[in-house]
Amino acid sequence: MTRLTMPLLIGALILSGCGRIGDSGWNPLRWRGSPSTPETLAPEGGYNATADARPGVPHIASANWEPLAEGRLLVARGVGPTKGYHSAALVTARSQPEGRFGPDEDGILRLRFVALPPAAGSPAARMAADPLADQIVVALPLSFRQLSRISGVEISGAGDIVTLRK
Repeated sequence: MTRLTMPLLIGALILSGCGRIGDSGWNPLRWRGSPSTPETLAPEGGYNATADARPGVPHIASANWEPLAEGRLLVARGVGPTKGYHSAALVTARSQPEGRFGPDEDGILRLRFVALPPAAGSPAARMAADPLADQIVVALPLSFRQLSRISGVEISGAGDIVTLRK
């Protein structure tokens, strides 16, 4: 009988560590202490800190909100001194995970309006831009969930800063 009792007690003790009881003090796997839990979900070395190498748009002409079914569309328009600006985007001013847009501690979402200028010596680089025809337009959709944490948006270019409130 004692040969059967000891394996049954050991089995019951091991099974007590499973399931919801696994977080209790009865769990034998926790008797040595719990492993340290991270204080943040950010990667150990932080997020990729490589900043976008594209220069800021020389002049931000306007920025406004457009309604969407799931949120709002932030539309920014800029003008360069010459024709041929390309690969424009709104990027976050501080490093954040890919595709995520979170505000700073003060509730302001800070973005940079960037675009690549035309190659030096190209025909487009020699032609002056027409402010009406050669606008650089970018848009960023923000869901209602993202907008709930944002009190305003600040868009900076090479020399201009435009602020929008919600």
